[in-house]
Amino acid sequence: MTQEQIRNFCIIAHIDHGKSTLADRLLEVTHVIDKGAHDDLILDDMELERERGITIKSHAIRMEYKHNDKTYILNLIDTPGHVDFSYEVSRSLASCDGALLLVDASQGIEAQTMSNLYLAMENELEIIPVINKIDLIKADVEGTEHDIVENIGVDREHIYKISAKEGTGIDDLLKGIVENIPAPVGNIDLPAKALIFDSYFDTYRGVIVLIRMFDGTLKKGEAIKLFSTKKEFSIEEIGYLGLKKEETDGLTAGEVGYIIANIKEVADARVGDTITTAKGGCKVALPGFEEPKPMVYSGVFPLAKEDHENLRESLGKLKLNDAALTYEPESSLALGFGFRCGFLGMLHLEIVKERLYREYNVPIITTTPSVRFIINLHNGSKLIIYNPVDMPDPANIESIEEPVMDVEIIVPTEFVGNIMKLVQERRGIQKDIQYIDEKRLSIHYEMPLIEIIFDFYDKLKSVSKGYASLDYSFKENRKSDVVKVDILINSERVDAMSFICHEDKAYQWGKSVTDKLKDVIPRHLFKIALQASIGAKIIARSTITAMRKNVTAKCYGGDITRKKKLLEKQKAGKKRMKEIGSVSVPQEAFLEVLKADRS
Repeated sequence: MTQEQIRNFCIIAHIDHGKSTLADRLLEVTHVIDKGAHDDLILDDMELERERGITIKSHAIRMEYKHNDKTYILNLIDTPGHVDFSYEVSRSLASCDGALLLVDASQGIEAQTMSNLYLAMENELEIIPVINKIDLIKADVEGTEHDIVENIGVDREHIYKISAKEGTGIDDLLKGIVENIPAPVGNIDLPAKALIFDSYFDTYRGVIVLIRMFDGTLKKGEAIKLFSTKKEFSIEEIGYLGLKKEETDGLTAGEVGYIIANIKEVADARVGDTITTAKGGCKVALPGFEEPKPMVYSGVFPLAKEDHENLRESLGKLKLNDAALTYEPESSLALGFGFRCGFLGMLHLEIVKERLYREYNVPIITTTPSVRFIINLHNGSKLIIYNPVDMPDPANIESIEEPVMDVEIIVPTEFVGNIMKLVQERRGIQKDIQYIDEKRLSIHYEMPLIEIIFDFYDKLKSVSKGYASLDYSFKENRKSDVVKVDILINSERVDAMSFICHEDKAYQWGKSVTDKLKDVIPRHLFKIALQASIGAKIIARSTITAMRKNVTAKCYGGDITRKKKLLEKQKAGKKRMKEIGSVSVPQEAFLEVLKADRS
């Protein structure tokens, strides 16, 4: 098969715009699968992906399509659709020569779609605009066409209109892919150069690496080298990516396929790395490789203490398939032994939590999420902390830097006031505002990451009736007046409930947490003080009143001093109990802390 007959493409779309459904229709029309013979969403093979309607892991599949008496190879490289996985998206795009820009006719262009579109343009991909869900009653095809024309500058006749669910317009779209997406350009005679766009762990075969060949040839039995780690391996199996893996002798420039080379860890075959031959290989790696950088950190503890070893093994197995997940041992006076884990974002954290419970049957509890803070000390040294417990004495701190994000929000004009108010409450700084059309606009902000990770997305959807969309990326670390807030229960500091926030929000967040705890911690025979403090200064308090036994019930009549004597005796007993008694804090209390209002 010559390069002229190969088309490598991906689908760019926001969550729930029909990307996985369109992939199913393309597979049916090219006879990779029989209509109705498989479940829907073939490429979303993870149970979580199907439930949430999102693509978590990148996938790829090879199709054959006949056009003008020629057989073309179409390699569809599927991409995740969430902001947490934007680096994986960028590497998938770098493996392609064209992209289908898929837009829901009932929702229009969303922020994440625009973000991925810009990534595609940076990679100089040929963009084919596609309007999906034209069969819906509330579909606004003309309005969506106008959006696409304004943003990309294409002619209306070059926009494809389809219904992925019904299969309408799929044949025309396939012809458009062959005619409009350029064939790959690579030199077979140059040393081998391949880009890893995904890798995953197989229990029996080790790491399976998915690659796009840019130059040269890789063959079975050949020794290969990975640029980032400088490690060498020997190719045991090489082939194409059909519904099942199809083994072949080798892959040449322009082709997409897989390699099995006895690689033991996903960390040795990172997404974005370059593969070449061990002898006489290329000298320069493909651009764009980055080490995965966790953005959100949280303590993960087993609900049952005896599950600690199971949790360690389960995290180890998850990391085999997820190089972006980091973890290290951590201990807490309240929760015992666990792990401090790093995640790409809150969705990544939720996915890991769900997988630990579903796939490994380990119920866990997570502490309040935090971000990476840089602490500048008076002695000139710097500390990087991920855990509020590690915050040094404020007397030694000169300044603290927190991560700030570039944020883009696309919203209908009627909700602009609500959005601006919400973002101002979250310390957002407006940079610019652009009208996409007469009904929608794009607002750019700079916002601290700590203000985004809790419930910002939920509040954004709430104040815009679900119409606003969000995209963000790291901008810089910036000096900020943040403080560590401790939660005290009956004057005892609970380390697992500590959090870091801006000093202006400390009272509000602290009061919200103590109020939540007041509702879930059961009443005791003595009064319990729930306090939030910055150092030794108490900034907020809630009180759980004591349960009271009526000790004077048996005193009917007689002198009042008898009743007073009994009440004084009870009062002294409660005081002694408070001094030596401990408060029973249920596990739900730690979960409720996560739900506390952070606005």
